Amino acid sequence: MIKLPSGVEINTLIDDLRIFSWEASDVLLYYSKILKDSNYKSNILKNNNIEDPVTFADLKVNELIIRRIKEKYKDINWEILSEESVKIDSRNYDAGAAWMWVLDPLDGTKDFIQGTSNYAMHLSLNYRQQPYIGIVLIPERDELWISTGEKVWCESRYKKIINPQLCKNKSLSEMILVTSKNHNNETLRKLIKKIKFKEVKIMGSIGCKIASIVRGESDLYICLTIPEKSAPKDWDFAAPAAILKAAGGAITDLDNKELSYGKANFEQRGIIVASNDNNLHEKICSEIKEFIKKYNLYTL
Repeated sequence: MIKLPSGVEINTLIDDLRIFSWEASDVLLYYSKILKDSNYKSNILKNNNIEDPVTFADLKVNELIIRRIKEKYKDINWEILSEESVKIDSRNYDAGAAWMWVLDPLDGTKDFIQGTSNYAMHLSLNYRQQPYIGIVLIPERDELWISTGEKVWCESRYKKIINPQLCKNKSLSEMILVTSKNHNNETLRKLIKKIKFKEVKIMGSIGCKIASIVRGESDLYICLTIPEKSAPKDWDFAAPAAILKAAGGAITDLDNKELSYGKANFEQRGIIVASNDNNLHEKICSEIKEFIKKYNLYTL
């Protein structure tokens, strides 16, 4: 079992993260309500970058979570890596720190702007470049997913508990795939068509997708990045990975290798597979690879 930094007790830490997360939920729901009124939408956008939009909700939650961690744990030697802070200065943290918080204050910003419920906050505490504690907050569903590295559960704001319900022992053709809504990826569409899943669900936010697997509403998520195109980053995957792995699922590259965090560009490229069954995961990856090779869909 991994030992937390001296002076940090797991139950107290989870209590604090619970408080921080519901504060963040209030911020996100506040801006979400404003965004649903088209007369005020432009007041919420921080930039006009269609591919990488930023809202004041991103910035407010980013500031809130970082401030709360620093106030509560000012004497603890850990770093904080956040999507919004990196956009300002990618060098403003110690990449070699043993303990690092990895924060995405608003995963699924495009969905958030479009007024859907598929957005989340991700917060992971990584130990030596691997997710350990994970938080995935889905405000519109009143869900807070928490992983302590060994256990995982979901709470509502008033402590109603939802336990993982992963549906295991399925073949690819029996699986429900959850895939992205706002990413135009013809290669992935071709792969999905060839595999012929039982059903394909469209959803924003990686955190929301992984939560749907842990709830048992879907079985598989495939992320396929195209060379020269943008790729997901550490903060997209760290917290969802902690949740899924603690629940008995798995998330790896197509060769069944653990994701590597803390690279210079923070990118998670190639093909990433998240499944509901850690025992069958290697087989699932192998079968997906065979489809790719058979139809020459992607350079492996």
